[in-house]
Order: sequence, then structure tokens, then C-alpha cells
Amino acid sequence: MSGVIDPAILEEAAGWLVRFQSETLAASDHAAFERWRSRSAAHRAAWQRAEDMLRGFGQVPPGIGGATLRQLDRPGRRQAMRALGALLLLGPAAWAGWRVLPWREWSADVRTATGEQRHMELADGTRLVLNTASAVDILYTPQQRVLWLRAGEILLTTGRDPSPVHRPFIVRTSQGTIRALGTRFMVRDESASIRVAVFEGAVEIQPGDAGSAAVVLPAGQQAVFDAHEVDAPAEADAASASWEQGMLAVRNWRLTDLVDELSRYRRGVLRCDPVVADLRVSGAFPLADTEASLRLLEKTLPVRLSRVTPFWTTVGPRSGVTN
Repeated sequence: MSGVIDPAILEEAAGWLVRFQSETLAASDHAAFERWRSRSAAHRAAWQRAEDMLRGFGQVPPGIGGATLRQLDRPGRRQAMRALGALLLLGPAAWAGWRVLPWREWSADVRTATGEQRHMELADGTRLVLNTASAVDILYTPQQRVLWLRAGEILLTTGRDPSPVHRPFIVRTSQGTIRALGTRFMVRDESASIRVAVFEGAVEIQPGDAGSAAVVLPAGQQAVFDAHEVDAPAEADAASASWEQGMLAVRNWRLTDLVDELSRYRRGVLRCDPVVADLRVSGAFPLADTEASLRLLEKTLPVRLSRVTPFWTTVGPRSGVTN
């Protein structure tokens, strides 16, 4: 048979995978699974992929895999099933990069799905906004207030802590920490680095490596840092937080950069053809309806949309347009 398997069957295989890893199944459940697997060659192939992926999970640090799968019994289970199904669809080349899988995100205290945003107020009055596909753990103690940014992007407006004892407000990341100095600021995890933009007050950035110098970043500045150092600050673009209002405001962006950013808010693959990658774009694009944003690009630029499947879209040149 063809190597193409119906995504719905792959999602079903992901569901069985989670059940086997997180539950003790009765004999009737095993019989139901065997009936499902025997339904067609596609079902057998889907389960083979699930088993192959599970063997790949042997690379996951001990304890994370099982704990994560148990977390899928939470209300977000359906979204997680789709994520695992999508991973099965991508195949072994994607499984090799297990570090990009959202293990910590699935088990985080607060998380958002692709295309979702969430506003909340914390116990001390701090306002927290999570952008698309983001995850945060929250730990308030008598000594400090800590947010762990596990993935994605957050916007914080720190509150006036009611505690009689001073408790520093700290955002921990994979690359180091950010200490708020009475402020409104944004933090974005870019995998190999962290981007911080300050809109009010100031923050102190401390890279993770011992001995690395801390840097105070004032309002109106942004900086990128990793575990070793903080890059030279630059002027912060106030529009970079426009996602809080459900819009992406850009000024003179390369089209490929805009397409990459929009891809964070939709499922599947969204790519830009190199032929039109350097076209310049300015405007405001709705994030809750990325299809409308793409249609706006078609109306204002010499580009067209082509689709391999509903989950694979390319922004390419109109006929006759060359680089």
C-alpha cells in the first residue's frame, strides 16, 4: 500500500498509544484494540508507526515519557491526541528531533494550544498573557514569585505584591533568568536563545552559566540572550506585543519572516517560496484567522496560495513573477 495514512487513523493510533502507556487495560480493551488494528492495512501500518515512535521515546529522559502521557488524561487530552497524530504523520525524521516535542508543555500549570491565547491574573495581581503554543509553570513561595517559561511567549505586567516580605519576581527560562524591577515586559523562547522586550520599568537578565554577567534592560529596549551572554540591546518595537490584541502589526518585514510568524498560529505546514521571500510587507494581520491574513497577502502582493493538502500551504509567486 501507499505510505500515506489517513490522519484520522493516525490520531486513533495515538489514542491507543496513550491508553497503553497510562492505563491498565482490561481484557475487553485489548480485544477492542485488536479489532481496531485488524480493520485494515492502514490501521496496522498506523500502529506500526506508533510502536516505532514509542521506541524512539527511549531517548526521552527517564520519567518524562510516562508522566507526560498520564497528563493527557487532563481536559487537553484531545489536543494532545492531535499533536501525537501529527507527529506520526511526519514520520521518523521528525521523531529524531524529540527535544522539540512539548513534553514539559503538556504537563505545565498553564498552557495554550496552537492559535490560542490566554489572559489571566495571578495571586499578586500580576497580569499574565500567554501567546500561541506557550506553557508556564507558576511557583509562588513566601520567599519569591517564580514563573517557568517552558515554551512559547508571554507578556507580563507585574502586580504590587501584597506580601509583607519582599518577594522578587523571576521568570526562569532554558537559558537563564529575568528578574522584574516593577515592569511590563515580554519574554519569548526561541529555542537556542531567549528574547526579552521591556515596555515599562526594567528587568535584570542573568544568563544561566555561572560567572556570566547580569545586564539591566530598561524600558524601550530589547535583547536576546543565551546561557553564556546577553547580546547588545536594541530598541524595542512596541508593535511586537500587538499579538496581545489578536493582531500582528508589522512594518517593512520580509514576507518569509511574516509567513514564519503566522505559521505559529495555525496547524500544519505554512511555508514561503524563496522566489517571493524578500518581498516587503507592512500592515496588521489577524491572528485568530490566519486564512484571512493569507488572503490579504494575495490581495496586496504578487503572490498566490497553493495547497498540497489542507494542512500544507505555500505562499508562492503569481504566474510570471520571478525573483
